[in-house]
Amino acid sequence: MVAELVGGWWTGSLALLADAGHMFTDAAALVLALTAVWFGSRPATSRKTFGYYRLEIIAALVNGVALIVIALMIFWGAYQRWLEPPIIRSGPMIMVASGGLVVNLISAWILHSHDEIDLNMRGAWLHVMGDALGSVAAILAGVCMLAFNWYAADPLFSVIISLLIVWGSIRLIRESTNVLLEGAPAHINLAAVEDAILATSGVSDVHDLHVWTITSGRDALSAHVIHARSISQPALLKELRTKLHDRFGVDHLTIQMETPDFEDETFHFCNNGTACFKSQRN
Repeated sequence: MVAELVGGWWTGSLALLADAGHMFTDAAALVLALTAVWFGSRPATSRKTFGYYRLEIIAALVNGVALIVIALMIFWGAYQRWLEPPIIRSGPMIMVASGGLVVNLISAWILHSHDEIDLNMRGAWLHVMGDALGSVAAILAGVCMLAFNWYAADPLFSVIISLLIVWGSIRLIRESTNVLLEGAPAHINLAAVEDAILATSGVSDVHDLHVWTITSGRDALSAHVIHARSISQPALLKELRTKLHDRFGVDHLTIQMETPDFEDETFHFCNNGTACFKSQRN
């Protein structure tokens, strides 16, 4: 990233600068992952019962917005260069971009053997492959300018690389916003979770079912499960926890066991402002 940043300034290539920005998105993602590991190791407190997991999500949202701003700046620079394309040092530009491609391919080769057993490593591998595509775009722009003196190729391929940044940033913003709004994780089908619970022997109904993400890779579930009085609650609870973990990968579960005649006490506020309870049958 630093080499392409310096190389872009030296050669005058916007495509190299754009590719450096693309690499910055992935470097930032890795830094966020490391930061999350560091903060995640800090113990929860009485005021922050989930610890500091959500800081990763907030940082991801800020990062995504900042990257959109960077992409818009590249778009503006590409527009200005398209009207009056400057002379670019095409030879050095190709060399710097080729160096970036080689480094990315080596990194992809190192990570590839782990991508099927570690989701984090697989994500890193996908980021590196995206960087490799950005380097290829910068090389193609340099070749077009060197072979055909077509200097408009630099802003054109800069736009292509910026679109890669925007694509990744929009996904980052959407996913982080969904987590902050406590939306259901994209990889979990809420209807399938409900069906799995209802298909469990002894379960007659389920309500107040919620699935949300605490932080990346850490999902939570809460539900009220209605069962017959004759059912053993500990055995049923163990079966539900095992099923939900094996099928959906949810580790943090809070399940309230209820019988059909269970009365759920809810409260309303009395005239004097104190909490008064009243019973409502489910």
